[in-house]
Amino acid sequence: MKKSKKAKLILPIIATFVPTLLFIPKVSAGSFGAEIFCTMREGGNDHESSWQAAYSYIKKQKGGLFKTSPKQAAGQIIETVVREKDKFSYCVEYLDQLHPDRKLQLENNRKEKKRKKEEFLQEKNSKDYSEETFDRYSY
Repeated sequence: MKKSKKAKLILPIIATFVPTLLFIPKVSAGSFGAEIFCTMREGGNDHESSWQAAYSYIKKQKGGLFKTSPKQAAGQIIETVVREKDKFSYCVEYLDQLHPDRKLQLENNRKEKKRKKEEFLQEKNSKDYSEETFDRYSY
């Protein structure tokens, strides 16, 4: 009888606190991540450093079993800025850099791969043919 009474008390307590622990940090992490990103951008920092600072904070604060992807973190920042547009009105102009043009990204990736391949081939050719020449008639 005592065990069932304790189980009946523990179950509502767990049901109350577990959702709170799972969902509240995510919301506040995204909100503060947006604050970090927007404040750094407004302060004159470049996109990459502002993004890395906000993303690392969101990843660290989220916790849980699954990691936050960069796409999810960017979505959280955009969602927060749009939801609280009065607070982050100065930050709207920076949001386009969180989701850059995918075609442009693919093209840049292809160019980078091609450049690396060319460098590799040049390096390989330079190793094959050394600067030193041999005179086949010198003994």
